[in-house]
Amino acid sequence: MYYDKIKKSADYIREKLSEMPETAIILGSGLGGIVDIMENKTVIPYSEIPEFPQSTVAGHAGNLVVGKIGSQVVAAMQGRFHYYEGFSAKEICHPVYVMKLLGVKNLVVTNAAGGVNRDFKPGDLMIIDNYINFIKVNPLIGENDERLGPRFPDMSEPYAPEILEKAIKSAEKLGIDYKRGVYALFNGPCYESAAEIRAFAALGADAVGMSTIPETIAGNHAGMRVFAISCITNMATGIATVKHSHEEVVRVANEASENLCAWMKDLLASM
Repeated sequence: MYYDKIKKSADYIREKLSEMPETAIILGSGLGGIVDIMENKTVIPYSEIPEFPQSTVAGHAGNLVVGKIGSQVVAAMQGRFHYYEGFSAKEICHPVYVMKLLGVKNLVVTNAAGGVNRDFKPGDLMIIDNYINFIKVNPLIGENDERLGPRFPDMSEPYAPEILEKAIKSAEKLGIDYKRGVYALFNGPCYESAAEIRAFAALGADAVGMSTIPETIAGNHAGMRVFAISCITNMATGIATVKHSHEEVVRVANEASENLCAWMKDLLASM
């Protein structure tokens, strides 16, 4: 049973912690620096957690790190799971439901993304207003377990307006330049073609990536307040003047991580 696997993971993690997290953060490629600002950390490798998937992508350390940022207890996932790695949608979202059983109320999702909006540039941080699921991968397909969430969750506001408002105030206070836009899910692992990017742009996408939407859906299903930020690490195919590489994605994300860490620290204090 899916629920039993989730509970097994949650029970193991709970035994390792003295305080339960209030907020969980999923860290995208090259964005693991948030862990560096955490205090009183407990590091739990994914490989030790029963029933937990294992990350296979460079730039994803594969640890669950629980500690304090300011006064708030935070669970940070150093590494996430992707459809292109061969995981099912339910496996991708297994950690989200584990966080629900641990009592997490807020889910912050970060990612490295390609810029589709020509006003963007590498290094920009984009608040995700909404999303387009181009591949229709959905963790809710199949039998629903009411212990995790309702059969038909509302998605009219997938990203919590109250957190988005706080994030904008925080960025303005810190002098952090930010963008807002729509994130599109592409399955990968190859980068998109120029024709696909033109189609995505015509349909309203501002950025494109290979993650985030399954976790967004699961977070809403689980009754969490969800907030998401993309780090624009490259301009998308047909806009970029150089060929794509994962190494470059991680490099730019690492450079942007300082601003993201400062932003997240201040935002969490206001939550």
